[in-house]
Parts: sequence; C-alpha cells; structure tokens
Amino acid sequence: MGKQYVYLFSEGNADMRELLGGKGANLAEMTKIGLPVPPGFTVSTEACREYLRRDQQIWDELRDETIDALRNLEETTGKKFGDRKNPLLVSVRSGSVFSMPGMMDTVLNLGLNDETVQGLAAASGSDRFAFDCYRRFIQMFSDVVLKVDHYLFDRALEEKKKSLGVKDDTGLDATALQEIIEKYLKIVSEKTKEPFPQDPLEQLILSIRAVFDSWNNQRAVVYRQIHKLPDHLGTAVNVQSMVFGNLGDDSGTGVAFTRNPSDGTKELYGEFLINAQGEDVVAGTRTPLPIAKMNEYMPDVYKQFVELCELLENHYQDIQDIEFTVERGTLYLLQTRNGKRTAASAVKIAVNMTEEGILTREDALRRVDPSQLDQLLHRRIDPDVKLDPIAKGLPASPGAASGQLVFTADEAERLSGDGVKVVLVRPETTPDDIHGIVAAQGILTSRGGMTSHAAVVARGMGKPCVSGSEDIRIDLNAKTMTVDDKVFNVGDIISIDGSNGEVYAGTVPMIDPELSGEFSMLLEWADEVRQLGVRANADTPEDARKAREFGAAGIGLCRTEHMFMSQDRLPVVQAMILAKDHEERQQALDKLLPMQQDDFTEIFRAMEDLPVTIRLLDPPLHEFLPNLEDLLVDITLLRERGNDAKELRQKEELLKQVRSLHEFNPMLGHRGCRLGIVTPEIYKMQALAIFKAAATLAKEGKTVIPEVMIPLVGHETELKLMRELVLEAAAEVKAESGQNIEFKVGTMIELPRACVTADEIAAHADFFSFGTNDLTQTTFGFSRDDAEGKFLLEYLQQKVLPENPFAVLDRDGVGSLVKTAVEKGRGTKPELKLGICGEHGGDPSSIEFCHQIGLNYVSCSPYRVPVARLAAAHAQLNHTSQGKD
Repeated sequence: MGKQYVYLFSEGNADMRELLGGKGANLAEMTKIGLPVPPGFTVSTEACREYLRRDQQIWDELRDETIDALRNLEETTGKKFGDRKNPLLVSVRSGSVFSMPGMMDTVLNLGLNDETVQGLAAASGSDRFAFDCYRRFIQMFSDVVLKVDHYLFDRALEEKKKSLGVKDDTGLDATALQEIIEKYLKIVSEKTKEPFPQDPLEQLILSIRAVFDSWNNQRAVVYRQIHKLPDHLGTAVNVQSMVFGNLGDDSGTGVAFTRNPSDGTKELYGEFLINAQGEDVVAGTRTPLPIAKMNEYMPDVYKQFVELCELLENHYQDIQDIEFTVERGTLYLLQTRNGKRTAASAVKIAVNMTEEGILTREDALRRVDPSQLDQLLHRRIDPDVKLDPIAKGLPASPGAASGQLVFTADEAERLSGDGVKVVLVRPETTPDDIHGIVAAQGILTSRGGMTSHAAVVARGMGKPCVSGSEDIRIDLNAKTMTVDDKVFNVGDIISIDGSNGEVYAGTVPMIDPELSGEFSMLLEWADEVRQLGVRANADTPEDARKAREFGAAGIGLCRTEHMFMSQDRLPVVQAMILAKDHEERQQALDKLLPMQQDDFTEIFRAMEDLPVTIRLLDPPLHEFLPNLEDLLVDITLLRERGNDAKELRQKEELLKQVRSLHEFNPMLGHRGCRLGIVTPEIYKMQALAIFKAAATLAKEGKTVIPEVMIPLVGHETELKLMRELVLEAAAEVKAESGQNIEFKVGTMIELPRACVTADEIAAHADFFSFGTNDLTQTTFGFSRDDAEGKFLLEYLQQKVLPENPFAVLDRDGVGSLVKTAVEKGRGTKPELKLGICGEHGGDPSSIEFCHQIGLNYVSCSPYRVPVARLAAAHAQLNHTSQGKD
C-alpha cells in the first residue's frame, strides 16, 4: 500500500499536527470528541512537500485520494459534488503546523458554477442566497487561485450598491446579484483570457495547488522569518463541507476567543454578523456586533456556544480562537486553535488558569514566550494629561505609538529602514501588508473589527492597533486622511492608543509601564525554577534602580566611559588625553576622581548587598575628542577670516593631537587594557574611585560588593599587570580609610585568543564575563556597524546565516569559543565565576545556551531583565524535560 496523503477528519487527532497542520489536527480532534463540526478531509503537509518536490505538479495518486475523500463526504452529507439539484459545496483553507493567521488564503462555496447555483437556489429556497454565494465564490477563487486583483471585484460591487442606493451587501436582491455575477465573470475572462472554470473538480484541484503555492508567497515567507518558523514544513489543505451563515436572520457567522486576548479577562471576546459568511467578519466590509449581543438574537444558540467554548478551553488547556457558523438555528464549529494574545493577556491567562487548577506552575511558565514580555515594558500614554482625540475606533491591540502618517506597507518599510517612526493607516489591512505592519510603530484602520486582520496580527506582534475608526476618511490615491474638515498628509505626525481606541494629532506624552500582580507572580515562579542568575547592564544610578525594580540580582556590566561623556566632564577628559606630560595628566585625573567616586557611590547605594561589575575604560581615547572632519572645517574657516590667530593656533594644535590618536581600525586598536598598560594612571584613578566609594558606604554600614573588570585581555600578562594595579589601589584606600572591602578582579573575554588561552588567564582572574558583542565581531571578522548596514540583511535573506549573530548567539562558532573558555577556565580554577554581558544576555535562545554550558549568570539591559528571568526558567524546564537533570 502506498503512502497516504489525504485524511478524513474522522481519521485524525490532535497529535497529528505535523502531518495534518494545526487546523486539520484540531478539526480531527473536535470531530473525535463529538463536537458539531461540518465533515471534511485534510490534504497533508507531506502532500505539499511532495508537490513542491515534483515542481508544483499534482500527481495521479493525490487526485485519486482527493476524489475518494469527496465521495465519502457525499455519502456523509447526502449531497453530491457538482450536482445540479442538491450540490455539495466545500471550503478550502490552508493549515500549517504553526499558526500563521492571515498568511494563506481561503476559498468558500467551492463547487458552484452556472448550473449548480440553480440547484443551490432550489435546495435552499432562496435565489438571493444562492447568487450571493456564487458572487462570493467567483471573487475569492479569482483572487486566491487565478490571481485577479480583488480590487476590481470590490469596485464593481461598490458601483452596483451605489447605483441602487444600498449601503450593505445584504441590501442587494437576487437580480442585482445576478448582474454582479455577470460583471465578475467578464472581469475574469478579460484578465485571464480564459472563461471562469465551471468544472467543480478542476476548481478543487486548482485551489489545492493555490494553497500549496501560497506556502512560498512573500507574506508567508516574511511571517516565517519574523517568527523564526522553519521553511521546510509545508502547509496542509482543509476541505470542509460548507455550512451557510447567509441564509437569513436565523443564520450568522462569527469569531470568538474564550478569553479576552488583549487583557486576559475571563470573558467571551469576539464578534458576529447576522446573515453573513465568515470572511465578512474579518474582512471589515460590515461592522460586526459584539459576541455578547448574540444572546439577544439567538439565545439558545448562544447558550450552547458558551458551553462549547468552556469545553474546548478545558480540553486544550489554553485560550481558544473559535470560528463558527449558525445555519438556520443550528450551530457549527468551523475550527478552533490556540488564540493569539498580547503579552499582558498571556501572563494573566497563564496565572489565572493556574489558580483555576487548569495548569501547573510549570505549564504556566511554558505558556508565556519570554520574547513577548518585552511588549509589557514599553511606555504608554500618560493618563494624567488631558488629550483631545481627533477620532475614535476599536481598541484592537493595546499600547501607544506616535509616528509619521503613511498609507502603504512599502512606504512604512522604506521610511522605517531610514530610522523614521511611522504609523500605517489603511482602510483595512490584508496579508500583503505584513511587511508594513512589521515596520510600523502602530496600525490604524477605518474598517474592520476586533478580529480583523490588522487586529490579530498587531496583537501577535505586540504593536498597538486601532481598527474600525469610522471617523476617518482615507483617500489612498491622494494619500490623505480626513477627520471632519482637517486633512492629514503623508509625513504628518499622529498618535494612537490601542488600549482605548483613540487617535490624536501630533505626539503625546508617554510614561513608563506599570507591571501587574500576575506579571510579578509569574516571575516569582520563574525565579523558583531557574538556575541561572540574572544581572543588568547599568551605567547610572537610575538604570541601577530600574534594574533592581525588575528583579536583577546585581550589575553585570557598568561601562565607565559613559560617565565621561557629560558636558561638564568632557573638557576635563579631553585635558587628560591632551596632557603634554605625566604631571599635567595627573592634574586632570585628580579632577575626574571625585566625579567618578560620586558615580560609583550612588550606583553601589542603589545595588546594596548585590554585586556590581565595573568595567574600566574601554574605548579608544580619540572618541572623547572633537571629530577630525569638523576640526578641519573650523580651521579652514578661521584661516579664511584671519581674525583670531590664538584660536587658530589652538585648533591646529588640537588637530595635531587628534591626528596622532587617529587609528585605521579603532576596534582593534589602542583601547581596553592596552590603555591601562600604556597609561596606567587612568586605570589607577578609576580603581581608586571604586574603592573610595565602597569605603564611604562601608562606613555607613552598607554592604558593597565591587567586581573590577579589565577589558579586552588577550594575554595572561595583560591581566596580571592590571590586577596588580587594582590590588595596589585597594591597598591604598584600605590604609587611608581603615575599611576592608571584599572585591573581585576579573576580565571581559571578547577575543578568540582569550578563549583558547583561558586556562592561563584564569590564574589571574576571579571571574570571566563574556563580552559577546565584540567576541562575535572578532570571531566573524565583521564590523557590526558595517555588517548590519551593508550586507548582513542579504546574508539573512539568502540564508547564509540563520540569525543575526549580534542578536542571537552563534552557537557553532562564537558559542564554541565560549564553551572552550568555560572548560579551560574552570580547569584552572573550578570556582571561577562565569557570566555573559553582551546584548545576547537578554536573548532567550542565547540564555538557553548559557544555561547549557554552565554559566553562573547573564547580564542584559534593565528592561530585558524580566525577559531573561523567564527565559532562564524556560531553559531549566527544557533541560529537565529532556531528562538531563
């Protein structure tokens, strides 16, 4: 017996996701547990992969299996595919293994043609209904399968409604719909040079091909890139017998979530339409009603629906996104899937379900994606500021955004690439707008509801969205948005609040987020599970306090060069650099020392009882001096004017100094510990400032734990010399203050040589902190700024590299060096403390790697600390579930 490619819903279950796709597996599972699911079958993901292997050709065995499944469907429903009297109609939907909402296309009412539409009219008793289904099918099929622009059909429909003075599609009678069908068929023949296909089996085969082809369309590829989904899985195709929500006022269709996907409240959340088909709800062509209103129109059906929602949520142990249709008073479930939700909602639902006994704490932790938490840590509109909205819509995805107005996804992508913040404004979004939604700060639409494409995709990405704002009028040709009599053009600044649906002109004041009780509770559970410590990168007392508020267990990186950049200090720093001799340099250092001491005192105070790792000066000294090109311009102008000889001499002297410090490759030049070796008085001043600050607080009875980090060490002798300098400074402060400060001296590992000689370097180190930003640069031979600006995007698009190595740690290359350093370092000194302080310290994948190789902690920006805490818990849970503990 050959391989099976087609499965009836009754043949599958929830465990067959990889073969049947998420939607197909759920339809099979719902059928298995006896829910009211219209019968159907799934063409498997394996069939899609085979189709792509066969150069996009349908083969005989697949055609035969599809026909057999259709025959089974005919027997089950009592209808016949292509029959003139009682035709079987089907829907065709994609269904990948991982949910990709809006990424692939749907065809409804397949099986209709010029003859079967008469049979549908007779069987249903409604000519209007039958012709409505046919015109919908022609438009969907032509758009999805034949690639005829849907705008042409929209325009024809709008023209007909306008000529008859009708607002909604439901106002069109059978005669008007027949006229629209004739117009539609004419559009198809003009654009494709072929008549619209009348053979239902040909329609079905072409639709299956279109779904398979859509796996590699641009928006599907972009979606997978954004969400890091594999490209090889393929999509299944779900063929399901049609049920009709457009048979009159006792019929309808809707989409509902078992809990609020925006804030997590335990309530039914969704929308429905009377006398409509499913696409009407999400397309935004009619404004739907809140799901609770269904209780007024169909109380018995609503009661049954509420009971089924609760059953499904308990069965899947997760929030469910359910599509349903009511056909003449009978409820049908068309699909269920785990609902996309905002980060705030994910946290609340996970904690609440644990409290309700549905989930364990470990399950709750797994349900929240660490990367999503970043959404909760963004700013929002200050509620104390009185603002006058210019328009209002539906609060479709929480958060706030300001930016320049743009009307196309391409504009959004182009301007965002230039560093411009934009808000994408559309009548409604479609899957083709995905790249613009990614690029925009937020999305505003004039049509569509809370379950429209814009709303669902924005919520999944954590972007604010206001949908269905009927106050705004959009002219895509003129590229204008009009509110009352005020016209907004491309480039005008607007702001949106996705939490209340309001739209404002200009920018608005923002405030820091407030974290919920559920958020704190989830992170407490994470702390109970994780083995990896989490510290923060912080250079100021404010950052240190914020890090502590977010649960950091210390500072893993304090970059002292950031303290030198303020306007009051820069002249002193420049005097130190430009000093003609040691005495002159020491005078500048004596001025800098109390400034540095004050900085360290306040940071230590904010982090009392917690370790603070301070990196001594790292960047090349020329970075503190005026720009070479700016100096040349100034000197040229002074020479032309000839009126200030003294200033000219000073500038020329400064230019000489800047040129003497100029380097061809500063990243690999006179920086890091090389500064300390050539000019040890600089590092000595910093070490004295650290220990004087620690002694001051020790006298106040406070516990301070300084860790002095020497940057850019590549040879053990470098660290040996700098360690001696730090110990000398500590001894001087102890003799002066009488305070015995416990401290550590270690190094930042950021060079390949340091990794492979880590056993030698460890002899002089109390800790290693891996600076993976520079280690990635020196391992790949990439200049980060040049790589990201010039060729790295091409590398990612052509899959030369799977990820940006500056965002996600390269485990095979950079990670291998880190692992080598861990093994060699601990081989010399088993108690050696190990951490990571590059940007990778806040990336969940990199954190998992750090857990696997046995680091003690990760360090990241203060606002990434909650992400790192949860990611560290995930790493431990994954480690345990794989039987490694």
